[in-house]
Amino acid sequence: MKKILAISGSLRWGSSNHSILQFLGSMAPADVEYTIYNGLSQIPAFDPGLDNDCPPAPVASLRKLLTEADGLIICTPEYAFGVPGSLKNALDWLVSSSTLVDKPVALITASSAGEYAHASLLLTLGALTANVIPETTLLIQFIRSKMDSEGNVKDEETAKKLQETIAVFLKAV
Repeated sequence: MKKILAISGSLRWGSSNHSILQFLGSMAPADVEYTIYNGLSQIPAFDPGLDNDCPPAPVASLRKLLTEADGLIICTPEYAFGVPGSLKNALDWLVSSSTLVDKPVALITASSAGEYAHASLLLTLGALTANVIPETTLLIQFIRSKMDSEGNVKDEETAKKLQETIAVFLKAV
């Protein structure tokens, strides 16, 4: 059974990004264990002095989940022209752990604009030597106009792109 870990860069339950991850999870076949990680807010601020063999428990838990996962999907908004601090913080904790080395990663940035966060995350994931699959990087601008009030993707083109993204990603893992 393949294991996919999905992380939303938004801490808000019911955010567009969380809804997109749920949408992607609904397309995962039965032989795929698809888990949305909800512990981002529990990860302490990155402290190089604590980045050792016994990091804080939330960091150790995230590293374990990533080690066990066959692939990672990140879906994030852009905050103030950048990566949300909680997501960047979590990624900073992964630098020394090698948990993302060669791990297949799909990156979806869904925001009003998103170009800056998307570009920054591609650089960060490159520094982590993650295997970011070009066909699974997707920038969805003006996301709120493409979803209904219940968080469902209502824009057909966006839904099609997400379906293509998850299909390519699942083949890669």
